This record gives sequence, C-alpha cells and structure tokens, in this order.
Amino acid sequence: MKKYKKVNYPIEDVRHYLEPSPTVLLTSAFKEERNVMTLGWYTIMEFVPSLIGCMISGGNHSFELIRKSNECVINLPTLELSKTVVSIGNCSGTEIDKFEEFNLNTAEGEMVNAPLLVNCYANFECRLYDCKLVNDYNFFIFEIVKAHVAKVPKYPKTIHYRGNSHFVQSGKNIIIPSAK
Repeated sequence: MKKYKKVNYPIEDVRHYLEPSPTVLLTSAFKEERNVMTLGWYTIMEFVPSLIGCMISGGNHSFELIRKSNECVINLPTLELSKTVVSIGNCSGTEIDKFEEFNLNTAEGEMVNAPLLVNCYANFECRLYDCKLVNDYNFFIFEIVKAHVAKVPKYPKTIHYRGNSHFVQSGKNIIIPSAK
C-alpha cells in the first residue's frame, strides 16, 4: 500500500479535498420574489427523515427568502448546465432576475412554493426542519419532503465544486463489495 509524503496545508483550504459533492442550484421564493443560487457546500445529515444541511451566506439574496418562507428546492443540474451553474453563482438576484437572464424553465412544486428547475435532472422539495444553527452559522437543516428524479440516465454526469473555479466532473461509477 502506498505511503504519501505530506506537507503542512492551509486549514481554510481543506474543503478542496473534502467537499466534492454535486454542485446544485437552490431555488427559493417568498411572496412575489424568487431567486436561484449555486450551492456547492451541503451535507446529508439523516436518511429518515431525509435531512440535508446547507450553509447559505447571510449576504446571499436567497438567505432572507428562505428565512421568511422556510422552504426551498434543491435542483441537481447535469454537466450540460455547468456554464449556467457558474454564471448563476457569479451574480446576485438583487440585481437581476436570474430566471429570465439564464432562460431557466420552471415548474410548480407539489409541497413547496419555490420553483422547480425542469432542465435539472432532479428536484428535491425541502422544508426547514431545524433553524437552531442559522443565527450563529447560517446553517439551515432541511427535510426533503418530495423528490422528483429522471429515470435515465441512472447516473447523470454532474459537476462537483472544489473551490477557486475548480470542478470535478463525475466519472465512472464502480461497485466495491464490502469485505466479509
């Protein structure tokens, strides 16, 4: 087994190694206002109920929409939408209507008022489950209350944010049997 020689590494950059989860588009709405943001940092917290934790910056337009509505939709884009995903993340919903600017097609949710992005492979309707960490850490815990997933392909090509404009494209899926 290979042994790796290591050097000291900046603590603030360790996320580049620990966070390559699929980058998602999070949609939110409150009254007549709506927004979409790019999100690369989240974590699955529980399977039943299906809980997901997301850190959303207090300076982000979506932050207040979610605080007021207590809901959102997590949309899973595929590789084909990668330039749009990056562009959405590089502008503010306080300045432009991102749905119009990026020609995003939407549908109504079944359980929440935030829009679903129909050009995304999957849409996960979420309701705020726990807000204890929002004031101190901007950390929302959502329960996924409805899931819409395309049947094909079984494993879509997604992008995974590593920081500093670096992404990883999902690759070959493999099965590694557990040792018995």
